This record gives sequence, structure tokens and C-alpha cells, in this order.
Amino acid sequence: MGKPLFHGVIPPISTVFNEDYRLDQVGMGKLIDYLIENGVNGLFFLGTGGEFSQLLLQERKEIAEFAVEYVNHRVPVLIGTGSTSTHEAVELSQHSEKIGADGIVVINPYYMKLSEDNLYRHYQEVCDAVALPILLYNFPAFTGQDLTPDFVLRAVKEHPNIVGIKETVDSVGHIKEMILTVKEKFPDFLVFSGFDDHFLQNLSLGGDGAISSSVNFAPHLAVGLYDAFTGGDLTKAVHIHRQLAILSRLYQLDQPFTNVIKEATKLCGIGINTAVLPPGRPLEQKKKKELLRTLEKASLSLRT
Repeated sequence: MGKPLFHGVIPPISTVFNEDYRLDQVGMGKLIDYLIENGVNGLFFLGTGGEFSQLLLQERKEIAEFAVEYVNHRVPVLIGTGSTSTHEAVELSQHSEKIGADGIVVINPYYMKLSEDNLYRHYQEVCDAVALPILLYNFPAFTGQDLTPDFVLRAVKEHPNIVGIKETVDSVGHIKEMILTVKEKFPDFLVFSGFDDHFLQNLSLGGDGAISSSVNFAPHLAVGLYDAFTGGDLTKAVHIHRQLAILSRLYQLDQPFTNVIKEATKLCGIGINTAVLPPGRPLEQKKKKELLRTLEKASLSLRT
């Protein structure tokens, strides 16, 4: 049996902007090419690191269209279509299907907490609106509401186009329960870790890969860990895991952390514009120095 369409290392790619906050197609293309050349297994556009929550509806569609066309089937493309509005999530999901995306990633509505039944109906409407494969996106620190293993199991039972989940959670125990609860009954259900320091544990527990922001600037680490683990070289996998654990500190350097990822990408030699959308701001010089120290500690090759 071959690997599923979505597996391994799928970076939540940064959206590259010009200084006027418009999509920088040249810079975006440069980052896409770099990641594909370094062996990623797919690309996820318009996730948290893609600054989807600060974009207008039409801007999200524009970026999705550019992504699908530019990638041109070189790797699978996932588009983030989550929204606080069910109608908008449906519209974006249908748009992604129309333009030829390979799948969508749907974070649960944030700001207002929903009853479990209303949350379920939200996902039900999205699932019923498209035939595309859907990854759920669980990020309770940002949404304020956890997608529990029992909730996910119910959704997967009734909606076969839900094929997996991105688990951006603090506890690896949550990932373990997701795997034991859902994958036990649906072995093809995909579980991706969101934080760098959970990647190896996720694979060890039977998970399927990582969707982590550090892949934007250090794809060789995550790709190397995945290849080492699947190839049976656990010593190498543990060595890389220790490097990734150092990088996990970067997410606390500033909030939102999108500026940190872009500055790290530039420091690692990919010449992109580091502009971020307000309310994000340029990374302060003091924090840039701390970023540099962390990257050096992780033994990354830098251009300063």
C-alpha cells in the first residue's frame, strides 16, 4: 500500500507580502520553490502562519488561486478555509475546490465559544458543501475550544471526507488519545502534529507527519527526521528532534509569531520580504538578536 496523499512534512507556508501588504508573488514563488526543492511532502497555505485571520475574503481567494497555479501539481496543496462565519468557511471551501486544491484545512470558529452541537453543525455544513478531503485544525490556545477525540470520532463516522487533523496542542497526551480513539477505528485517519517538539512523539505513537512553521526556514530538519524515522534510523531521528525542540522556543518570542518565522526564514538565506499584516508588527531588534541566538543554538546555517 502506498502512502496517502497527505503525509510527512507539510509546512504551513508563510504568506509573503510587499511593504504595501499586497501579495508578493515573486517572494512567495521563491519560498514555494525552496520548500519543494528541499523535499517537503505538501504545502499548506492560509494557515495561522499564513496570516489568514488578518486577510479579507477576496485576498484569501487571490492567494489560494496563486498557490494552486504556481505549485502546479508538484506537491499536494492544502488551503485553509476556516472562519468565524460558517457561510464564509463554506464559500472559501467551495472556492478551493473550484480552483483545484487537493484538500482544505478547517479550523473551528474562534471568538464565540459554541455548544458542541453548533460546532458539529458548522463542520457538517462545510463537509456537505464540498467533496474535497478535509483536515480539521485543532488549535485550542487560539480558538478557545478544543476538538476532543470523541468529537472528532463522531465527525469522522458521519463525514467520510474528513481525512485527518492538525493537532496544535500543548500536550502530547492529546495527540495520543486522538490516535487511540480515532485511528483505532479508522486506520486511514491522518494525525499531524503542529508543534515541532511533538513531531517525533507523534510518529512514534502512529501519527502521520508534521505541519509546523519551522519548516519554512529549516525544512531539512523535519524532512530529515521523517526520513530517518520511516527508514528506521532512530538515533538520527532523536538527534534532529533535539534540534527541533530548541526551535519550539521561537513561538514565544513574539505574538503573533508570524514575524519571527519570516525573520528566521530570511536569516536562513531565503531572501523574502518580512512584512506582516497588522496587528502584527516588525520584530524588534532585541528580539531579532534572541532569534539569532536560538537559530545558532539549533546549529542552523545562517546568513547575517
